[in-house]
Amino acid sequence: MCGRYVSTSSVQDLAEYFGAVGLPTAETLAPSWNVAPTDPILVALQRLDRETGELVRRLRQVRWGLVPSWSKDPGGGARMINARAETVHEKPAFRKAFATRRCLIPADGYYEWKPVPAAGGKKAYKQPYFLAPAAGTLMPMAGLYEFWRDRSVPEDDDPAAWLATATIITTDATDAAGRVHDRMPLTIDAADFDAWLDPELTDAAEVRRLLHTPGGDELRITPVSTAVNSVRNNGAQLLDQVPDPLPVT
Repeated sequence: MCGRYVSTSSVQDLAEYFGAVGLPTAETLAPSWNVAPTDPILVALQRLDRETGELVRRLRQVRWGLVPSWSKDPGGGARMINARAETVHEKPAFRKAFATRRCLIPADGYYEWKPVPAAGGKKAYKQPYFLAPAAGTLMPMAGLYEFWRDRSVPEDDDPAAWLATATIITTDATDAAGRVHDRMPLTIDAADFDAWLDPELTDAAEVRRLLHTPGGDELRITPVSTAVNSVRNNGAQLLDQVPDPLPVT
């Protein structure tokens, strides 16, 4: 499960990292240390350019929480922030996007929570942890994106009629990550970026071979303040280390 993550890289840095065309300045997103479901996020994707007919890799702003194209309304998107790697190719909500609309979602790291039992007169609570690559590198999380058409918007108002959304693919957590939570975001190797983003690669078996299990030993685990629990809180201070109430590191 990945329900919150951190994304602070600039559009320029992300464009260089993914080899993508950057967004106009007006659409860039501010750094966030508390990205939450339904927030606008940046993804790297590859689509045919309408004018040239060529495949172009771009950074695009979408909403976190996938809304299938056949949905009656976008309300269920908040429940589809994650897709399981084991079944993503066969679930109706994700099957079509897995075949042709794959993306990469950049993150500095992500948050998970571990229950702390009541003790010493204190109530039980969930301790948040920030998990990030030990080397400080970017996490290119595997994602899917989709377009939903709002039928209540007149056809001549085309841009406003479409909602672009995305989901993060998760897998079984390994080693260090598994001591906090049994699931973790699945990352894509840099060598597989081209294949993962290629909409012309539609064979499910071939695509699934790109879903390698990431190495949990490469993640650094930091106990952080419960301030991250509120979506209203943001800022680099959310990553400040606090005393660890549980032996997870």
